[in-house]
Amino acid sequence: MSENGEMELMLKGYGLTTAQILYHMPDHPGLLQIFIWQHYDVAPKFPALYRFIDFWQEKIEGALHSVAYTHRKLIAPNEWRNVAGELQLH
Repeated sequence: MSENGEMELMLKGYGLTTAQILYHMPDHPGLLQIFIWQHYDVAPKFPALYRFIDFWQEKIEGALHSVAYTHRKLIAPNEWRNVAGELQLH
């Protein structure tokens, strides 16, 4: 994803979602492994996270144990403003 694409997503209300996925290893179901996933997503419905979880359950052999996630908007309404002006150094 390009920088312009990421900025457009942030301005549309997307934030960075990080999920810690704990899953059972396929060859050793008694052992748990951690996978970290990050993507721009929209709270509170989290469509990208749910698509990834659906993909995991259909295509990955490791059975899910738990998913913990956090979400943070990188640009909040009070942090973005249009500034008109010019600064000259010399």
